[in-house]
Amino acid sequence: MKFDEHVERPVKAVLLALIKGYQRWVSPMLPASCRFYPTCSNYALEALQCRRLLPALGLIVWRILRCQPLCKGGYDPVPQSGKSRERE
Repeated sequence: MKFDEHVERPVKAVLLALIKGYQRWVSPMLPASCRFYPTCSNYALEALQCRRLLPALGLIVWRILRCQPLCKGGYDPVPQSGKSRERE
């Protein structure tokens, strides 16, 4: 099932605002603990900005599940979408 743009756009706007609020007000009060670069919140922003809603949410959930002591961490950018890889 594919979300219509009139549904996807406002949902993305709310999620982006929540993440930016977290970055501005909550994150500065916490010790730096993300195992990845970019941080999980920056990863989420980028995923929401360059992907459709459902694929972005899947990437974000997978990333958050991996941000724990048993995972090595390191550089982990948002993967390019299939369409942009085909053009290169």
